[in-house]
This record gives sequence, C-alpha cells and structure tokens, in this order.
Amino acid sequence: MVDQSIEFLNINADYDLNIMTKDQTLSELTAVIVKKLCDVLEDFRPHIVLVQGDTTTAFVSALVGNYYRVQVGHIEAGLRTYDKHAPFPEELNRCLVGVLADYHFAPTVRAKQALLREGIDESKILVTGNTVVDAILHILEKIKLSPPSLGELESIVSNGRRNVLITGHRRENFGKGFESICMAIRLLAQEFDDFNFIYPVHLNPNVQRPVFNILGNLPNVHLVSPIGYAPFVRLMSLSHIILTDSGGIQEEAPSLGKPVLVMRDVTERPEATEAGTAILVGADKDRIVREASNLLTDTAALNRMGKINNPYGDGRAARRIADYLERLLV
Repeated sequence: MVDQSIEFLNINADYDLNIMTKDQTLSELTAVIVKKLCDVLEDFRPHIVLVQGDTTTAFVSALVGNYYRVQVGHIEAGLRTYDKHAPFPEELNRCLVGVLADYHFAPTVRAKQALLREGIDESKILVTGNTVVDAILHILEKIKLSPPSLGELESIVSNGRRNVLITGHRRENFGKGFESICMAIRLLAQEFDDFNFIYPVHLNPNVQRPVFNILGNLPNVHLVSPIGYAPFVRLMSLSHIILTDSGGIQEEAPSLGKPVLVMRDVTERPEATEAGTAILVGADKDRIVREASNLLTDTAALNRMGKINNPYGDGRAARRIADYLERLLV
C-alpha cells in the first residue's frame, strides 16, 4: 500500500525494512522494527529523525533515534483523545513519541495547547497545518490533468448511481465492533438500493472476515482490494458521503467537500466534528444507520457539511516544516 503512494509521488526509498508478515502481533512488529532500524542507523547517521503520526513504526523510530542520540521531530504532534485504549495502540504511540521528540510539528492550535499542557517547551512547537492536506491538494491537481484509473470500479462509479465510500481498519473495532459496522452498512445498502456502497477492504484478516461474511452477497455493495492513493482521492471526490474509522480521511474529506461519519467512539481530531465536517457515530449500528440515512435523504444537511472550510490547514505544512529544519540544521 505504501509502495503505491510513494511511486505516484516519485519518491525513491533508500531503505525498505520489509517488515509486514501475516497476522503478526504488535510485540513482534515492535521487535522487528527495532532491529531493522538499528541496522539502518548504524549504516546511516542522520542529523534528525522525522516521524509522522501515531503508528508503531513512528513510536519505535523515535525510540531508536533516542538510542542513537539523534534528535527527533514529530510531524502531526499533539493529537489526543486522553483514552489510551482508543484509538489503540495509536494514542499510546503518539503520547510516547511526544515524550521522545525534540521538535513538535502540531497541525492545529488545539494540538499545540495539548503539548503545552504536557510541559513541552513552546519554543519547540511549530503549528504547521497537517501534511495530509498538502498531499491531497497536490494529488487533486495531478488528477485534474490525468485522472487515474479506478480499475474494476470504473464501470461502477459511472453507472449513474451515487456512491457511499467506506473504509475501516481500527484495532479497537476488531470483533463485535466490525460486526456492528458491517450490519449497519448492510441495512443501509438494503434501504438505499439506488446507491453504490464501495468498500476497499483492508488486508488485515480481522477486517476481511466480518466484511466478506456480512456484506459479500449484496448486489450494490462492492468489496474491492485496497487501491492507490491517487485513485482513492478520485474515489473520495466521486462519493456522496464517506463512512470511515480513519484519522486521515477526517482531515482529507473537508478539502473535497465530503461529509464524513466517523465510526469511532472518540477522535483525536475533534476539530472536524466541532467545525461540522464530520459526525462521530462510533461502531453503533443504529446511530450509523440514522446519521447516514439523514445525509442520504436531506440535501440541505449534506450541503451544509460539504461547504465548511478545512480546519486542518492550507496546504503549506510541509513547506513550514522544511523551512524550520533548514534554519535548525544550518
């Protein structure tokens, strides 16, 4: 999935840790990242390690950077739910990176305030906006010039029906949560049979099993393999609404004017719900059905959400970070 994105953006990786294996645990993942990153830092001694977001890779990279006494910069710093189990393990990872980092690139003023409350020196915090906004605006320009193919979805999105886009992969929803989400989608697909329900299904078996078991036999539900970033942005732009448990999509969708239902109990990105671009619905079947049904039938409600400006930045976050680092490393 990463290879698709970096290829589209013409990025050449100097190292590929090649760490993904089937059904590996977080403990196994952590151990292999530590070992392989130590090998990289033995070979290549950087001036600074940049980590982005809240993945296990981000946490371990910050940790290994400290082991080698290399300064660490955290991109997308300061997002908090204050519940270490939601999102899991991302909330823990993000907080731990915050402790380990020397420089904190906060996407919003709210994120900066969270860091200040935790005792971070204000001189080490820079409010930048979120780099995901930079990415999506860049991709949109490229898509206008040359729309990427959607492959098997091309005929589906052009069949005259409106589209509901779905993504889901959060660990805290594994099990009953995903079953509830899938049951909600099943009910919506049956009620709104004049819509396409498009679901690029994450490769994790804990996602694939309930999704294919519950949604695999509905004619207007299209379960497809994960697609590249540029096609996915095009797919978002062609969607009526988006149902997701993703953090990034909460930040991307406002740039496209697309309302989002966030299938999580809490979010570390409350700016979206406060601005009105997203609604928090959890993995609650009844609430997902109720809120989605409202947006699929109430054009005024849909338009209100779609016209709100993106609270996550103006597309210049990467430039601000690069300028800061250039001054720092001179």
